[in-house]
Amino acid sequence: MPELPGERETEKRDRGNTPNIVSLTSQFADDNLTFVRNISTGLAIAGVIIIARSIKLITKFGAVSEIPARFIEGNVSLRGRVHTITEKGLEVEHVPIHLPVLSPLLSKHKGVCASPLAVQLAGVELTPEGRLWLEKQLAPAQIIWLQLISREESILHCLVSHSKLGVMWSKCVNEEVLRLGLARTAPIYGVPPDSHLYWRLHKRLLKAQVKAEKKGRGLWKEDSLWERTSKAVRDNTLFGLMKRLFKRT
Repeated sequence: MPELPGERETEKRDRGNTPNIVSLTSQFADDNLTFVRNISTGLAIAGVIIIARSIKLITKFGAVSEIPARFIEGNVSLRGRVHTITEKGLEVEHVPIHLPVLSPLLSKHKGVCASPLAVQLAGVELTPEGRLWLEKQLAPAQIIWLQLISREESILHCLVSHSKLGVMWSKCVNEEVLRLGLARTAPIYGVPPDSHLYWRLHKRLLKAQVKAEKKGRGLWKEDSLWERTSKAVRDNTLFGLMKRLFKRT
């Protein structure tokens, strides 16, 4: 069936309009390339800000209570800077991930000196010698990592790790101090004793303590034969009586 003249003209107009729309769109994008790029960048920045705020990626924690419960439950690791060594552990300043431009804008403690976080070595009871060892190993301002295990009011119980200069891998302070016999294992606060996490950590720490016991280090150091004999003589009742008699004479 032959096409009518009107139909041909309509088809030509339709074919002509399609490329015109595409051309106009492309031309608009080319003419406003900077504007389009700015919109894309703005949307990307807005997305990063929303994500960072929701997961507290760049939030600096100035108090133990500010740390979300999901961080504790997930045993999240936080970066920190050693502030001082205390009688039962250490105080650490939280050092969040830094993002240029965004971090200063989203910081809750802008212009305010945040308090250090009180940290105890999870599953470890320090001796006075262990505290002195910590002072030598962890210098002020040194960067360390805190794996969150539990929270006790204003105290964090953590696995503390640090890297020495020239060493690529980090060492767990909890295990090191036990391995040297400068501490003994203790119940892990805030973790159910029948949980997999408790037994996994306890087994790991107990293994370090057993090494110290076998090698007679620190707490587990055995007296020499002469020291044991001298102590037995001093504790002997008869020896004590003879000593008092000689003093009288």
